[in-house]
Amino acid sequence: MTDSLSILRRAATPGRAAAGPSPALPAWPARAALGAVLVLAAGLHGWSLTSLDWGNIYYSAAVKSMGTSWTNLLFGSYDAAGVITIDKPPSALWPQVISSKVFGLHGWSLMLPQVLEGVAAVFVLHRTVRRWAGEGAGLLAALVLTLTPVTVAIDRDNNPDTLLTLLVVSAAYSLTRALQAAQDAPGRSATRWLYASAFLIGCGFLTKMLAAWMVVPALAAAWLVGAAGSWAARLWRLLAAGAVMTASSLWWVVMAELWPRDDRPFIGGGKNGSAWDLVTGYNGFGRIFHAEDDAKGTDAFGGAPGLGRLFNDNVAGQISWLLPLCAVALAVAAAGAVLRRRNLLAADATLPASGWVLWGTWLVVCAVLFSTQQGLFRPYYTTEIAPAIAALTGGLFSALVRAHRAGARWVPAAAVTAVAVTTGWAATVIRRTPDWNGWLLWPVLAAGCAAVALLLLSRPWNGLRPAALACAVIAVLAAPGTWAATVPGTTQAMGGLNPVAGPTKLPHIPSSKADLTDTQKKILRYTTERARTARIPLAIERGSMAASAYILNTDEPVIGMGGYGGDNDSPSLAELEKWTENGELRYILGAAKGSPGADTFVRRTAWATKNCVTVPAQAYGGMPRPAAAPGVATGFGDDVVLYDCGKR
Repeated sequence: MTDSLSILRRAATPGRAAAGPSPALPAWPARAALGAVLVLAAGLHGWSLTSLDWGNIYYSAAVKSMGTSWTNLLFGSYDAAGVITIDKPPSALWPQVISSKVFGLHGWSLMLPQVLEGVAAVFVLHRTVRRWAGEGAGLLAALVLTLTPVTVAIDRDNNPDTLLTLLVVSAAYSLTRALQAAQDAPGRSATRWLYASAFLIGCGFLTKMLAAWMVVPALAAAWLVGAAGSWAARLWRLLAAGAVMTASSLWWVVMAELWPRDDRPFIGGGKNGSAWDLVTGYNGFGRIFHAEDDAKGTDAFGGAPGLGRLFNDNVAGQISWLLPLCAVALAVAAAGAVLRRRNLLAADATLPASGWVLWGTWLVVCAVLFSTQQGLFRPYYTTEIAPAIAALTGGLFSALVRAHRAGARWVPAAAVTAVAVTTGWAATVIRRTPDWNGWLLWPVLAAGCAAVALLLLSRPWNGLRPAALACAVIAVLAAPGTWAATVPGTTQAMGGLNPVAGPTKLPHIPSSKADLTDTQKKILRYTTERARTARIPLAIERGSMAASAYILNTDEPVIGMGGYGGDNDSPSLAELEKWTENGELRYILGAAKGSPGADTFVRRTAWATKNCVTVPAQAYGGMPRPAAAPGVATGFGDDVVLYDCGKR
């Protein structure tokens, strides 16, 4: 009797998963189920790694360059000469640099950390949701995250979003531990976990800047709702955690600003080489509000901004499958809170409010920002929403079981609604592309109808019976699972620039192998053989996509001018003048005078035509225009010109 009372007391404590009425699993089946989910995640993320080639060759080239010096590693230099950095902070590439040093520089060695980070995120999410809603909910959340199509796609690429997702989920885990510790014995343990959560958000900031701060409102709201003590005490500890987050977020930015400009690379992505500009502009408010340079390509990748963006043709199949179910989950949570306040539902029949606040706020804030941002938006950004969707799915399952065992009569209706709206939305998305696995429509509809029938006809309704549960899982996860399962082997990643799952209306560009054409090889050989005394034998215009293949195919310090898009003022005209006077720069592979481009590109081109000598194509044994080869990002048109700046 005493043990039963203890269980009920713990169940009624906010911030702790109610242990009494939750669907319990024996230890070994639970571990086996989790192991199976992790193996599935590893298989989806890591299948045939060698087929992924270099992924996003912009970041792959940077990994090679970062491994050449400690300064390049610290700042994330795109080129070995340390001229300009990538357009993000460097921390997402640090694991890839380590892997390349251990296993050698290969495409698969750069993808391996991404696979491990993706699987780790599934594991950490399971442990987080398990503490809030029980083992069954944790397993279901882990499975949902594993089968999220866009998450599988981005975890098979070397963009920063994979590490970002792991870090923000780890921050949620730390916050959950902080809430539980605060309920058990308010003091240092809770504070340490709270500070750990804040520190992890800071690490996320060093991965993708303000994208990591998108979940801060959710973490803060959950702490204020679920922590013990007075409101003043909660707020004070939250402010202290904010200081920790600020310090762990901005140390790299402050360091970059204080570092002598001549001894570090130009910070790519910003307008003036300032790390602050990168935070507030290109990787910050420029993504949210309309920014002239960032708005290019918005409609092509993610569709026009608006509250329907997550449901449009480009994005719906990547992330939206369970959004209707999440709406039901939040409605159930709100109804449960009202009934509990009116003493119409026992305390042990509901989940702690802090968890609903955490994951619900996470979902709403991120969804609204992604939907309405005016700057550049790509569907794979939405992988940051996937943990919230997965957690709310697991929470709904646990909440319905608990409420039913407490005698709530509305549970069957809620379960039927969740299955029906999710099935209906899945059918809608499938029908948009009937030529791509259109057969899914019928098993999804059949499973959904069967689940609804079983839930309605079972009297008395003994929880989610095995048959009803099986049909519901098939109806809910069959479509996104199929999209996720087809990601391995797909050729729709646009050279690693826009990893997506399923069909796409965007141009078909296979993953780049960073191959050089015959003409490009001749240019590289000609320039590096004749410029051995120069610090920079070859500078390549038109941005990273023109230079990355060159960097990956030589150990010489080739640089790309203009940063990612070619529009950064690096190198500046003053630097070009200085380099050529000192014999540091020999060749520029650029364009003819009058070629269109950004202002900085036009100024550099005009300088090259005035101060350097044009090398005839026959001198290096090729045609002026590199051959257009599938999967090779040259960035050049008919106007490619090789300039010799050592003969001015």
